[in-house]
Amino acid sequence: MKTIDVEYAIIGAGTAGLGAYSRISRNTDSLVMIQDGPYGTTCARVGCMPSKLLITAAEHAHHIETSEFFGVNSQGSVDGGKVLERLRRERDHRFVARNLEYVEKIPEHQKIEGRARFIAPGHLRVGEDVEVKAKKIILACGSRPEVGEVFEPVLSRVLTSDTVFEITDLPRSVAVIGLGVIALELGQALHRLGVDTTLYGRSGRIGGLTHPDMQQETLKILSKELEIYPSGTVEKTWENEGAWIQYQQSNGERVTKVFDKVLVATGRVSNVDRLDLGAAGVDPDPYDGFSFDPKTLSYPGHPIFIAGDATDVLPVWHEAFDEGRIAADNALNYPHAVDAKRRTPLMIYFTDPQMAIVGQTYQELQNQEIIVGELPFDSPRHIVWNKVDGRIQVYLDAISGKILGAELLGYQAEHLAHILALAITHGMTAAQVLEMPIYHPSAEELLRDVLLNAERNR
Repeated sequence: MKTIDVEYAIIGAGTAGLGAYSRISRNTDSLVMIQDGPYGTTCARVGCMPSKLLITAAEHAHHIETSEFFGVNSQGSVDGGKVLERLRRERDHRFVARNLEYVEKIPEHQKIEGRARFIAPGHLRVGEDVEVKAKKIILACGSRPEVGEVFEPVLSRVLTSDTVFEITDLPRSVAVIGLGVIALELGQALHRLGVDTTLYGRSGRIGGLTHPDMQQETLKILSKELEIYPSGTVEKTWENEGAWIQYQQSNGERVTKVFDKVLVATGRVSNVDRLDLGAAGVDPDPYDGFSFDPKTLSYPGHPIFIAGDATDVLPVWHEAFDEGRIAADNALNYPHAVDAKRRTPLMIYFTDPQMAIVGQTYQELQNQEIIVGELPFDSPRHIVWNKVDGRIQVYLDAISGKILGAELLGYQAEHLAHILALAITHGMTAAQVLEMPIYHPSAEELLRDVLLNAERNR
């Protein structure tokens, strides 16, 4: 058994793990990074980048299908094999390769491959032949898709966000289980590429927008294009020349359909459950399992820190990288941990129309005294694009007029969301943002108009 003694151990070489490594490696050589599985982050391999490559192909197909509106008669067909071949080529040769170039620069003695688990406080076993003793440990072990037991009878036809990009051709039909970001982005993309797609929800919630009106608007708009059952339960599944799904809607009605594939996108589960934190001396909370302090990303009383998807809190790239650095800083300064300084929250769904949440949500603010500015997504520029579906809401402090948050549903909402995030970061009021020049015609005119609407409501 090989034993390695170091000051720091980082479990996971994804976005958070690399963020932590970049901080700690500047201060000491006494660290190791332990990676279970291939290098290349969740974002690059199975998340942000391959999904956007698929969405972009779907957008091109959709543009052809809808071009007649503009007086442009065009025809096209989707070659599923080529779509997926191009996706993997770009993913592997550009985004994953860029990550691997960074990993290759890490000294070999600082990299260990295998699955880690605690066998005692500060003591890890990696695989069956390596042990690591570390004074401080960062858990950046990521997450994995969650697949419920109900899908076991059709497991050979089940896809997840970890496997969907590896298929060699598009299926004829797919059931998408879930109505969160992964389900909506991939479901809509597959539909636009010619796959017969049906989406199944559980709670009735769709996407991440929190205002009831925005929820209703999201369901209404996406239902014009997609077949969506928003509320109910998958009762059973079985295999018979396809994957059969029996789904009971919340109104009691049953829907039974057969599909080539089933894309389960109901969420991801943290890989922390594989580490045996109990052996590390961490006592489980009777209600929340092994809970950590979200402000310091530490397990109180232990030199153990957590970051990235493993936290199951903010599974987005920039937050994961930030968390890796926050965890590293507190590990370097242990036992004098400090509260994490967070960026303005920003979440974007790359559906069509896009969804975005900036700053505080309506749900977080509804018990405070706020002013809501609200308008449809119908700026002159959006009319030119023929993209007028959606709404924008901006939330102001009722007294100061400071922008606190916003929820957006509309074409190219990502750009307006970034402007709002900048304004919130700098503590700007609606009046201060309105001093900025806005070009005509541009999508940013909508931001000006909704802030004027909010100011009139004060």
